[in-house]
Amino acid sequence: MAREPYWLVNVPQGKWPNECPEFLINANAKDRGILSTLDADYKRQTWPEVQQIIKSNRIDRFQRVPSDLRRYLGYNAKLKKEYGSVMNFVLTERLQWKDLTPSPSVSFTEPSDVKILYNDWPYGVDQKIVHLVIWTKFDLEDDPLMDDLTPRVRKEIDDYVDKTFCKRVRPDNVWLAHSSYVGVLMFKKVIWFKNWRSLKSVHAVEHFHIMLYDPDPDFVREITNGDVPLSAKVA
Repeated sequence: MAREPYWLVNVPQGKWPNECPEFLINANAKDRGILSTLDADYKRQTWPEVQQIIKSNRIDRFQRVPSDLRRYLGYNAKLKKEYGSVMNFVLTERLQWKDLTPSPSVSFTEPSDVKILYNDWPYGVDQKIVHLVIWTKFDLEDDPLMDDLTPRVRKEIDDYVDKTFCKRVRPDNVWLAHSSYVGVLMFKKVIWFKNWRSLKSVHAVEHFHIMLYDPDPDFVREITNGDVPLSAKVA
C-alpha cells in the first residue's frame, strides 16, 4: 500500500495534480482501496479464481488494475460530459444502434439484435483471459424476487454460448457446471455471467459477459468483427 493519498498513487511525481481530480473525489471505499495500491503490488486474479468468483455469484470481487481503474473512472467522467451518459456513448459510438427495437424473431436468432464487443475496461485478471460483452436489443428477463435471470432466459444464453463459443473449443477442454445462483454454463476455457443490477455501468442496454481463457486470436477477431477495446486506444 502506498503512502501517498489514493489520488496520487501510480502517477509519476512530475505529473502530480495539486488537488484530487474531480472524477476521484467521490470514489467509493472499494475503489479508494484499489487506487491506493501500487500496480507493482497488485496480484491479477487467476483463471481458477475467476471461475470461482462467477460460480459463487460474487461478481463484486472483480476489480481492475489500480492504474486501469484510474483511467476507467477518468474516461467515464469525460464521456458523461461529452455524451451526457456512458449509455449514450455506448449506443452512439460502440454499438452504433439507432434503434433498440428487437426483431420479432426468437432471441439470439437475428444477428442484427446481437453485437459482440470487447469489454472496454477489463478486470485485472490473468492476461490470457479475453473479456467480451454480448449486447442484445431484446430483454434478458429477470426474476424480480430472486434478482436473477429466469430459467428460460438462462437456458437461452446457455444455448447461445454453447453454439457461438463452446463449439469452437476442443472437446477435451470442455466440462459443464451450473451454478445454483446464476445458472452459469462453465467450460474449461469459456464462462459467462450477467452483472447484478447494482454493478452495471450501463443500465439501459441489455448485456452479459463472456470470458475466454487463452482463445485463438483469429477466432476473437472473427467473433468481434475486429473490435479493439477502448483501453487499448486511449492514453
